[in-house]
Amino acid sequence: MRPGLRFAAAATAFSLITAGLFHAGPAAAAPEACAEVTVLPSPFAPWSGMALRVMAVAEKPVQGTLSLIAPDGSVVAKSAERRDGPPYSWFAEVAAPAAGIWRATLDRSSADCGPVTRDITVAARKPAAFQIPAGSIWPTRNNWNSVNEALFSAWIEKLFDAPPDQDLNWKVWYEVLRDPSRNFLYNYLGRNEDHTQTGLRPDCADFVYFLRAYFAFKMGLPFGYSNCSRGAGRPPKCTQWFDVEHPELTRPPPPPGQDAATVADVPPPAPPPKQTSSLMRLFGQDDPPSADAPGAPAAKAAPPKPKRPTNFGEYLRDVGDVVHTGAVRAGDDSADFYTIPLTKEALRPGTVFADPYGHVLMLVRRVPEVNGTPGVFLAVDAEPDGSITRKRFWRGNFLFVHEPTLGTPGFKHFRPIVRDKGGPLRRPSNAEINKYPQFADFSLEQSQMSAEDFYDRMDDVMSPEPLDPARAMADAITSLSEQIRTRVTAVENGRNWQVKQPGDTSMPDGASIFQASGAWEDFSTPARDLRLLIAIDVVRNFPDRFVRRSNRYAIPAGKSIAQVKGELQAALTSELASRKVTYTRSDGSQWTLSVKDVLDRAVDLEMAYNPNDCVELRWGAPENSEEASTCRRHAPQAQRAKMANYRAWFRERHWPIGRG
Repeated sequence: MRPGLRFAAAATAFSLITAGLFHAGPAAAAPEACAEVTVLPSPFAPWSGMALRVMAVAEKPVQGTLSLIAPDGSVVAKSAERRDGPPYSWFAEVAAPAAGIWRATLDRSSADCGPVTRDITVAARKPAAFQIPAGSIWPTRNNWNSVNEALFSAWIEKLFDAPPDQDLNWKVWYEVLRDPSRNFLYNYLGRNEDHTQTGLRPDCADFVYFLRAYFAFKMGLPFGYSNCSRGAGRPPKCTQWFDVEHPELTRPPPPPGQDAATVADVPPPAPPPKQTSSLMRLFGQDDPPSADAPGAPAAKAAPPKPKRPTNFGEYLRDVGDVVHTGAVRAGDDSADFYTIPLTKEALRPGTVFADPYGHVLMLVRRVPEVNGTPGVFLAVDAEPDGSITRKRFWRGNFLFVHEPTLGTPGFKHFRPIVRDKGGPLRRPSNAEINKYPQFADFSLEQSQMSAEDFYDRMDDVMSPEPLDPARAMADAITSLSEQIRTRVTAVENGRNWQVKQPGDTSMPDGASIFQASGAWEDFSTPARDLRLLIAIDVVRNFPDRFVRRSNRYAIPAGKSIAQVKGELQAALTSELASRKVTYTRSDGSQWTLSVKDVLDRAVDLEMAYNPNDCVELRWGAPENSEEASTCRRHAPQAQRAKMANYRAWFRERHWPIGRG
């Protein structure tokens, strides 16, 4: 884009530039370090009755202050806070902007870098809402490129921003999007498009697709998704791709050659379940009649033809009916994602992680290493109960292993969607991506790493300088504590369900316990508990890992590796005993455990995932103890017998191969 572009917002203009995006190149005499600053105002057509927000984004770590200057020349808002990148970003806001020409200025601290200044016209009256052409979900106006990817990353980081030691979670995803203090694109189109509640509960794969679609919807960018198999017994394969310009094609049949056992990869074209159907209320549509409503047809009645989506909410419903974790684990040119190198430049907010065992997370922030305190990557995910939680990257949350039948694990970027001149939307192949100067970040590096190599490399990226071993261990204990607290929420959700549910939920057979539907999916915790057991091993074995990678640590002068290991082991016991978690027992009373208690109950946690058991049993309360005295509910004996048969998976920390 041309440097020095000046902007006046106009509701009738809809190229990416005139929609409000400024991309500034360097001034004639400025050094290369001053290049690439992008400024984006929100909403699309600013006016005096709505808050004016401005985001500035740079690929390089320049220091600067973002100011919003009113038409009368006064500085109304100023922010020197720069979010660490890449990309690096600044945000400023004016709650009630006066009508007239505003000026957004990023005043860079370097003596060699001049300020970046852009004009923004704020109208006195509310402009006409942005119009979406009939028959379109949203118009596509531009390709994905490095500028739009940087804006996507900055938007994601702002959406989930909070100090790294703060627990951050939401009961449902729309709570995040409906928070104007977080969502820079809140009501961006002026259509009141973020005001309506929705009962949608996306799973982990849906969630990352929905975030990408939401940003594309607001910014007029292409979006698409693939119809893929799950990879049960063979790697996931994507056979069809559907783009937003053809919304009539949204619910394809199962991929060719898929057997009946995996038909669940793509649900049939039936109305969505009651718990997710209210997604259509997002952006103003009512639900269709529930299939279990009075007078509903018999369960075996032929399903109606799928309804063509007419708005963004209906479109997301259809996306959620098709995508799943297999789409993220697929690894060839037909996949929606491609693998990247493990560098801080590539591991930016919006990067997706494919767990080989069927979980998906999205990076939202990199916290740099400071004075021996380990750096960390923060990520978010959606759980089956619909909750959204921010988590630290570490071995307990991000599982990595190469198993060909499960697909391609690791960190990935969304495959960009582009339009060649006069042609249809398409996705570049992996080889093409490395030829695009806008991207050039496809890599097979992760496919050549063992699990230990992967985690060692991530440690090096997060913390390139030698670490204080005690601080590094404390950081691992903090990560484990966070993981236990998220389990507290999950088990409490199950307790609340028990209060309202007189009978027992059915238990799937075999590896299906890790992915089912209904109450079992919502309130059981087998996948969460297996990850927790792995996390417990990581913390227990930290002193030994320190010895293996002692060159990564700053060993105090005069101390041997053996001495430091002994100090770590002593500190580990003390620290685990001092950390506490509290859960609610069956009678509503509170019970507190130390993190050490949880570790000591690891064997009991191998059979603690059944939502038909009381919460005391799910926390491993000893039989006949005061803690267990309030337990009034046990899973049926037949289910306990099945759990005993599956116990080896948890004891050996081995996910059953063949799970979908």
